Amino acid sequence: MRVLATLLIALGVLFSTSAKAGDGKDSGLLHELKLGVLHHDTDNLWSGFRRESGVDINIEAIFAPSTEILSGTVRPAIGASINSVGDTSKIYGGLRWQYETAENLFFGIGLGAALHNGNTDLRSNDMKALGSKLLFHIPLEAGYRFGGKHAMSIYFDHISNAYTQDANEGLDTLGLRYGYRF
Repeated sequence: MRVLATLLIALGVLFSTSAKAGDGKDSGLLHELKLGVLHHDTDNLWSGFRRESGVDINIEAIFAPSTEILSGTVRPAIGASINSVGDTSKIYGGLRWQYETAENLFFGIGLGAALHNGNTDLRSNDMKALGSKLLFHIPLEAGYRFGGKHAMSIYFDHISNAYTQDANEGLDTLGLRYGYRF
């Protein structure tokens, strides 16, 4: 938890510029809140195989401080995915780059860190061996924004230690999210 708090403070300092909403007015600290239902440890994606089960309830806050890069916007984000059957849950934080089209389509990608409550080594065949408690977090998202404030999206994320440890089975989630922009 201290690592996530330190990350958030660093991101706040890094993105100390004031954010602007589409109408040019200050939008406050929170830019968007997202809620989702994700398939836990999805097979045949980046991690390759499945050991764990259940669904994850996901919540994520994307903050207003931002910077423009490559026609998109980079913002700090924090979130959590809680597993429905007691398998690996995680909290995460990082930076999110998002590109939005005039047709209300959007695409996002991010990089950050995650802390989890799963196994670091192989103890049973129904839990992933993730290698360490602190992992890289890589999210991808594509969706459609409607009514200016609402969005529906397909969301994927991957956590792993990027082969910094012997055990590195990684864990992927895939699902749907609803977003509300402030």
